[in-house]
Amino acid sequence: MSSAEETLGSPGDPADAEQSLRPVRGLVLRTPGGGLSVRVQLRAVAVSAALLCLLVLVMAVTLTTGDFELTVPETLRALAGHGTGGADFIINTVRLPRLLTALFVGAALAVSGAILQSLSGNPLGSPDIIGFTNGAATGALLTIIVLHGSMTQIALGALVGGLATAAAVYLLVFSRGLLGFRLVVVGIGVSALLLAVNQYLITRASLQEALEAQAWLIGSLNGRGWDQANGTGIAIAILFPIAFRYARRMSLLEMGNDTARALGVNAGRSRLVLLVVSVALAAFATAATGPIWFVALAAPQLARGLVRSSSPGLVPAALMGALLLAASDLAVQRIFSPAILPVGTATGTIGGLYLVWLLVTESRKSRA
Repeated sequence: MSSAEETLGSPGDPADAEQSLRPVRGLVLRTPGGGLSVRVQLRAVAVSAALLCLLVLVMAVTLTTGDFELTVPETLRALAGHGTGGADFIINTVRLPRLLTALFVGAALAVSGAILQSLSGNPLGSPDIIGFTNGAATGALLTIIVLHGSMTQIALGALVGGLATAAAVYLLVFSRGLLGFRLVVVGIGVSALLLAVNQYLITRASLQEALEAQAWLIGSLNGRGWDQANGTGIAIAILFPIAFRYARRMSLLEMGNDTARALGVNAGRSRLVLLVVSVALAAFATAATGPIWFVALAAPQLARGLVRSSSPGLVPAALMGALLLAASDLAVQRIFSPAILPVGTATGTIGGLYLVWLLVTESRKSRA
């Protein structure tokens, strides 16, 4: 195995397969007729409950604090539609849609990253690293600079760009199967190419278009309203059930295609469906806010570390992603007020440090 492959990891490692086959403490819930059974991991439930409590706390602080402070009863009345004019505007027009956009985008990115990391068997497998986020950015930049599109058209361009990039990466690795190491390496190459294209597009734009494009590329929740919240919410309402349905197959695919086929899983079809779901989640999230870096990379691994399970836990990952983005947005709003900073600056700074730590850790593991 080459040194690069040792650092990045490789799929189908016997140790990973052995870990995946270890028994997990939990409860098995069955329907009265015995037709359906679901294994519930007690630690995953506890971690999810803790993350949910922290998320509720962040939501409460976000909605009640700021330049226009509100009490909890005033906030609840405004949410129920019985608040005063000022409170109703602050909550339902300014703070709530921005908060919901952060929650939905964070959850979508985290689940997208969890799926890609599972498919690739690699901690670097995320839409940020593999290039899907840069592809969505390319689509948005083309809409801004070439087509002079509106915000809705920019979001559509980002979605098309992300899906087109995923199709290109899939075709490049499809000839020999969708293996994790090849997927990551090809994705990194495509990401570098798209980054160069994005920089070229900005140099060819007018000053106003370049400023608009650069502001979008940072990734921000500033000015996000119900259009972004509703669009991302509908996307995850459609895509999350598919991801959760295939979550068990992800655990089997981590043990290798041969093992998965022996257990009755159509490996090729399952990987393709999961890849499409992952890309669509990342593309919709990027279309709503611009590129939000490193949430998709860090959230699934942090959640998996808390759960202490080798199998991908999509619910803890989604809650972790929503918590990270909502807390980061709250920090940039309150700590740096009255300056209006994009949330991408916070996630980029924290994520960059996390990526350095991850690379050092993986390098030490490969030498051990």
